[in-house]
Amino acid sequence: MPDQKVNMNTVWFKDAKGFGRMKGDNLQTQIAIPVLKGGSGEGANPQQLLMSSAIACYALTLAYMLDRKKVPVAGFFMDTEGNIARGKQLSITHRPHVVLSSSASKEDITVVEALFLQAEEKCHIGQLLVKAGVPVGTEGKVSIDAGDDLTSNYIEQHQIEW
Repeated sequence: MPDQKVNMNTVWFKDAKGFGRMKGDNLQTQIAIPVLKGGSGEGANPQQLLMSSAIACYALTLAYMLDRKKVPVAGFFMDTEGNIARGKQLSITHRPHVVLSSSASKEDITVVEALFLQAEEKCHIGQLLVKAGVPVGTEGKVSIDAGDDLTSNYIEQHQIEW
C-alpha cells in the first residue's frame, strides 16, 4: 500500500477564549479550549478529537470486517465511553450493537461476536492508544431485526443528523 499524505488546515480566532476551525478533505470541525481550562468550550477539545479518531477507526474496521465475512447486517450503532481517571489516564470502551437481518443464523451471531474483538485488535488508532498505555475495550451486542428498525430509533433518540 502506498504512503498516504494527509493535509489539514487550521485557523484560530482571538485568544484562549476564542475558537478555531480545522478542515481536511473529508472533515471540517470547530475546535476550542475547554471551559475548565479557561477556554470558550465552543468546539471539540483534544480529548474529543482523540476519541473520535478511535471511534471512527473501530467503527470502520468493524464495518469492513462484517462486509468481508458477508454477515447479513441490517445496521449497527455504537456508544463509546471515555473516562479520565484522577491521574489523567484516559480509558475508552466501545459498545457496538450490530443488528442482523431476520435471515441471520446462529453462526452469523457467533461470527459477529468474534469480530467485535478482532476489530479492536485490527484498529490502528486503538492499537496506538493501547501502546501509549490507554486501556481500550469493547462490549458488543448482537440482535436480530424484528421489524423495529433499531438503527433508525437510535439515530432519532440521539438526534444524529443523517
